[in-house]
Amino acid sequence: MPTALITGATAGLGAAFARHLAAEAYSLVLVARDELRLAKTADQLKLRYGVSVEVLPADLSTEEGLARVESRLREGVDLLVNNAGFGNAGHFPDVPVANEVRMLKVHCEAVLRLTLAALPGMRERDRGAIVNVASVAAFFTRGTYSASKAWVVNFSESAATTVGPRIRVMALCPGFVRTEFHQRASMDSSGIPWFLWLKADDVVRAAMRDLAVGRRVSIPGLRYKLIVAIGRLVPRGLQAMVSQRIGR
Repeated sequence: MPTALITGATAGLGAAFARHLAAEAYSLVLVARDELRLAKTADQLKLRYGVSVEVLPADLSTEEGLARVESRLREGVDLLVNNAGFGNAGHFPDVPVANEVRMLKVHCEAVLRLTLAALPGMRERDRGAIVNVASVAAFFTRGTYSASKAWVVNFSESAATTVGPRIRVMALCPGFVRTEFHQRASMDSSGIPWFLWLKADDVVRAAMRDLAVGRRVSIPGLRYKLIVAIGRLVPRGLQAMVSQRIGR
């Protein structure tokens, strides 16, 4: 039975990945900060799918939390889903630097270190996969959030070229997804058109299909594929101006 470790596993895309992989008979290792919520999520998955679920409480913005998850990954997993992440309320340069650094630690350092911890076992077995959750924002100039997600995309594509054909590394770049993300960041999402919203379970299904066929970047939904394709044709300066106006 294959094993998957998922960070940020109790809500949103992380919870959707957990449900999907449990249905595919994966044993799960769930990582999140809230120990009580982790235990509740694990119990629900065990009851519904009859799979083994291990809980690993950890704050990936801390050295202790990162080290704990690195240690578990070195024991071996077949799939790593680096999903943990968040957005800051406010815009650069008004966000406190401590909050910005915490974001970089979770979005970039954690992704780097957990990937490096998982790879030796995967290379030894000559199989495995890593999904790094980024965002459509990675393709646009929109503050430090989009900058951190751009790093995730670039890193994932770079890693995919070096780890060998039987180990897959993919960046998942969804658009707006119905999760707790915006509420937690105190962001007003009421002005986002209904047709831009995606369902978490649909995003995960698309991601797993793209991973299976070896895509290095997954952009779920035709509408977002078109947005990214058009965005690549727009000069960066114009992109930045439009992003600023939307942000206001």
